[in-house]
Amino acid sequence: MAPLSPQCPHLLSLDVRPHTTSPSHVTLYSLFDRDIHKAQRVRQSSLSTIGVGLFLVEEEQKVGFSGRWFGLQMGQKALKMERNDEDERVGANRYGERQPTGTGAQSQDGKEYREAAPAPLFEARELTSWSFYRAGIAEFVATFLFLYITVLTVMGVAKSPTKCSTVGVQGIAWSFGGMIFALVYCTAGISGGHINPAVTFGLFLARKLSLTRTVFYMIMQCLGAICGAAVVKGFQSKQYERLGGAANTLNKGYSKGDGLGAEIVGTFILVYTVFSATDAKRNARDSHVPILAPLPIGFAVFLVHLATIPITGTGINPARSLGAAIVYNKDQAWDGHWIFWVGPFIGAALAALYHQIVMRAIPFKSK
Repeated sequence: MAPLSPQCPHLLSLDVRPHTTSPSHVTLYSLFDRDIHKAQRVRQSSLSTIGVGLFLVEEEQKVGFSGRWFGLQMGQKALKMERNDEDERVGANRYGERQPTGTGAQSQDGKEYREAAPAPLFEARELTSWSFYRAGIAEFVATFLFLYITVLTVMGVAKSPTKCSTVGVQGIAWSFGGMIFALVYCTAGISGGHINPAVTFGLFLARKLSLTRTVFYMIMQCLGAICGAAVVKGFQSKQYERLGGAANTLNKGYSKGDGLGAEIVGTFILVYTVFSATDAKRNARDSHVPILAPLPIGFAVFLVHLATIPITGTGINPARSLGAAIVYNKDQAWDGHWIFWVGPFIGAALAALYHQIVMRAIPFKSK
């Protein structure tokens, strides 16, 4: 049997099934190879004659070949693999959820949607996987860069004698939101782009991460935040001490209850946006584009900072608060520091609960 493409000789057969209500939209096909029993990553160039995107769902056996089912959408150029890459098998990528058999549904335009299987509480094979540690390194570096840029921005505003000579509160908010947008975009395919223990905790409660990965991510995020703030202090030691090191503190006129409430609501908004922006069901139902997820997430961070900087300096990220507090290490940085852990974790838990019980309560089915 001749291969489908000379550029990809192991592809031997293609079974295309057009959607019954939309002949121009192909929704499912099976692809078989003769010798390979494990899925292989296929370069997009090898499928240039077909010009489609692949969405790997589950393994099938047919006519003696080791086959894989793919969801197919015409005109898609990017190659996306689910349940093939090791990262996605263990839940690293929140944009590519694992797809079990028997939970599928289909939208009106023919897109396939399958509910993700809950992540196991503990998965021993993660500890022997390079992708597990690679994801942790990505979280460390992203949080390091996040603290470095944002702490410098806060210090620049604090140093300025007048509000008109610097970026001001709006600039601080843009710095935090813009960095989250950029870093989530850069690391989403490796670790999921959490950069925040509260986000990691919310995804764990929604069974999208194992406990092993959750704890590892949080440790790496906190270490990255500490290192990021420490580098700023190393470059500008005197100014860092004088300007407060961007540590989160309650501002005058606000009680600890006010600060706790601000942190709970602010983190709820952030984690709720994360769940909504990365919901696979919306991709099938509403033509939602997952690659744009960093944009609403970054914008949510920007808006929350605008609202809560006058109250607490805006935490909503325990790693960010811890890193600045440890490096600055003054009494005012530790007074009420618990607010910046308890508040975000409560907000993340409420967002996860709301999303799982209310937003996704009714299984999506085609008419």
